[in-house]
Amino acid sequence: MDSSHPSPPPATSTAPRPGFRATRPGGQSFPPMMRAYTEVADEIRRRGLLDRAYRFYALVGAGLLLGFAGCLAGFLLLGPSWLQLLIAGALGLVLTQTAFLAHEAAHKQVLAAGPANERLARALACGVVGISYSWWTTKHNRHHANPNQIGRDPDIEVDTISFVEQDAASATGLRRLITRRQGWLFFPLLTLEGLNLHRHGFQHLFGRQHVKARRIELALVAARFAAFWTPVFVLLPVGMAFAFLGVQLAVFGVYMGASFAPNHKGMPIVARDAKLDFFSKQVRTSRNVAGGWWATWLMGGLNYQVEHHLFPSMPRPHLSRARLVVREQCRALDQPYTETTLWRSYRIVVRYLNRVGLAARDPFDCPMLSAYRPV
Repeated sequence: MDSSHPSPPPATSTAPRPGFRATRPGGQSFPPMMRAYTEVADEIRRRGLLDRAYRFYALVGAGLLLGFAGCLAGFLLLGPSWLQLLIAGALGLVLTQTAFLAHEAAHKQVLAAGPANERLARALACGVVGISYSWWTTKHNRHHANPNQIGRDPDIEVDTISFVEQDAASATGLRRLITRRQGWLFFPLLTLEGLNLHRHGFQHLFGRQHVKARRIELALVAARFAAFWTPVFVLLPVGMAFAFLGVQLAVFGVYMGASFAPNHKGMPIVARDAKLDFFSKQVRTSRNVAGGWWATWLMGGLNYQVEHHLFPSMPRPHLSRARLVVREQCRALDQPYTETTLWRSYRIVVRYLNRVGLAARDPFDCPMLSAYRPV
């Protein structure tokens, strides 16, 4: 276990109910690791941790509205001033927090009914953040089903950054140059991630594949960009307007990337044809970030990545209590449970990406060997 603090002693109150054994309808026992998940799930349901948290999400929604109102007021009061870049940065933060709420609605954490959650998630993702909801859910659902599995998890497919050695070795041109030092370049490159997310969304919406609610999403995205960009270019000089957008997109991209990167990067990679039970697959490939309430607010609940992957529909405020149940089950089964600090997770990510990037380097990069390179 990779933990930033010692594990608490086992407590009977956090363990599944004594004597509980999961069985199939005919009375036949499930395999041990499959039983491990059903035991935890039973205890999670018994504690009511899958119940909706309406007051919490009402508070989050109110906080976001205040955030947007504050950005708008500051924008109008400052006028054509370079201090507007501070407003742009604040807007990037509020948009990221909105993306977290859209993520939770997409997982049916916020409202009672599935269709209502989907409508909320689409409105937030397309109409506020400016990213295609259908593109994101298609990609994200594949990730949840097969985290860190080669050929199945889109989050480890090459997209400038290579996450497996085979992709790094096949890099050419500019991407090869980036891949060689991709660990050190990872966070600087995140300044472009906001633009990249918008690009993927547009490509999806204008592609030939079937897109659910394509017209609705196109209308929402178009209205969003008109509402966000028109005041910027009308009230600010052109150069300042582009700087405003650049800062907003950079802050949004870095915040989003820095929140999602600790979750799986540097965790075990699963072979394409490997077969793992659900409990082992989700726990072994996910990493939690320690810190408590501040980390939960900062990362939108993504700091409890293990519990989120095991119970995607669990509301954010219940994840910390679920962590006690899951940790106890992992301890009982001698199953690795990874948790570390935010800063250490970033060091792990940078070190891992640099190690993968070695596959893109010339074997004669070493100065001593370069002296003997044939000419």
